[in-house]
Parts: sequence; C-alpha cells; structure tokens
Amino acid sequence: MNRKNIYLAAFALTVWIPATPALAQYSNSTQDVATPTPQIQTAEEGQRRLELTVGGQNLSAGYGDWSDLTLRGMYKTSSHLLQSEISVNRRFGQNGTFVGISDTYTFNEDWFGSVALGAGNGAFYLPNYRMDAAIYKKWLEQRSLVTSLGAGYYKAPDGHVDKSISLGAAYYFDAPWIVEGGLRLNSSNPGSIKTQQQFVAATYGRDKQDLVTVRHGWGGEGYLSIASNAQLVNFKSRETSLSWRHWIDARTGISVGANHYINPLYRRSGVSFGIFHDF
Repeated sequence: MNRKNIYLAAFALTVWIPATPALAQYSNSTQDVATPTPQIQTAEEGQRRLELTVGGQNLSAGYGDWSDLTLRGMYKTSSHLLQSEISVNRRFGQNGTFVGISDTYTFNEDWFGSVALGAGNGAFYLPNYRMDAAIYKKWLEQRSLVTSLGAGYYKAPDGHVDKSISLGAAYYFDAPWIVEGGLRLNSSNPGSIKTQQQFVAATYGRDKQDLVTVRHGWGGEGYLSIASNAQLVNFKSRETSLSWRHWIDARTGISVGANHYINPLYRRSGVSFGIFHDF
C-alpha cells in the first residue's frame, strides 16, 4: 500500500462489514461503533466507484432469516469524497429500504471531516433519520496515526432517540498492516439509558491486491427493535466479523464478509458477497 495513497484515504464515520460509507442502518449495535476504516483512493483526480452487495443472516430463537441487497456509489474529487447508498432489506418478517449520503472533505494534509445523512422508509428496524459527523487529524512525522472525534443522532420509528459521541484511532504500519480501535458513548431516551461500546480491528494486505480485515466489537446497547411494538432495552452484545476485498484487475474486484452477533435474545450469523468497479 503506497504511503502517499494512504493519506488520500477517506475514513467512514460508521461501519458495518464489509466496509461501507458513513451510512450505518443499525440503531445502536456493536457493529455501529464509529471507526476510521479506510476507503482507499489511488488517483489524484476524480474517481468513481459502484459496488453491489448481497447478504443473508440467520437468526436463532425463531426470528427468521434476514436478506439485504445494497447498491453503493462513490465519487472523489480533489477535496471531496461523495458517497451514497440504497439498501433493500427484509428483517424480522418486514421489508424495508434505507437511503444514505455522505461527504468527506479534506481541509489540508493534516485535517479532514465527514458528514452523513440517512433515512429509512418507516420499517421499525430502520431509522426515521440519522445524522453523523466527525473530524479527523493525522499525527506523527509520516502522518501514520489518524484520530477521530464524532457525534451522532438517531431517531427511530418507535420514538426512541440515540445521541452519541465517539472516539477512534487508526495506525498505519509500513504495509501491509493497519490497526484500529474505537469507543462510543451513547445516551438513549426515553429512560436516559447510558451505554458504552468499543471495538478493535486489524487489516492486512495491499490496495489493488487483497485486503483482509478482522474486527471485534462489544458493549452495551440502549434500544433494539425486534418488532413494531417490541424492543430489547439496555443490554450487552458482541459481534465478530471478517471481510476480504480482492482485486481481479486494476478496476474490478469482489468482497466477501462473514459475521457473528450475540445478544441476550438471539444469535445472528451471516455472509455477504459483493462486486465493485472503478470508472
């Protein structure tokens, strides 16, 4: 991974596996802790990318299977990284659609920031709307350490609201290693429920070849909707995931992901497959 290209990287504000823009659908799960997972850029001029991903999840305790189909787009200029997505889902027996947009802006060689907006179509497991923002700073002589400070607001169809503050850091060793960590403090209402989540992650590989990421997140969740009139409230959960991005050639590649999530009510395991192309 070329060091120059690393510092053209734009970092996602929230992430699920496989790595995606700052547009997380989930309300308050361990997979939704802010993380500076890189969206690697290798061109000085504008770059466009489309990625189509399909995924499935199996839930225990009779909660049925999930399915997801997501189309993501990216456009990069000299200062902006614009990202968008539309995701069609079926979870807990109900169909839902999520749409999100984000912009990551480079202020100078040391500072960049991001803002993201997302909304669901009314499905109980998606947000009515969510807003996220973060600021990032590069440190050390080679700018190999990147730290982040973020804030988020999530309004759910059941009326509960999440407000969060997140801290994150990523260190770029000489290729091929990147290590990451993050912490999110969340306040959910009604009930003024305070929770804390954290994650650690490591990425091995080189851009335009292969990137393998393993991630583990754990902590508390405030609200998790399991039906239109039922929520799991103030509980612990954890999730482990593995993702692989492989470039077939300089412009086209595939992504494969797997994850396992546990809370007191059910276990959820799944896989995803995607294909992406740069224009």
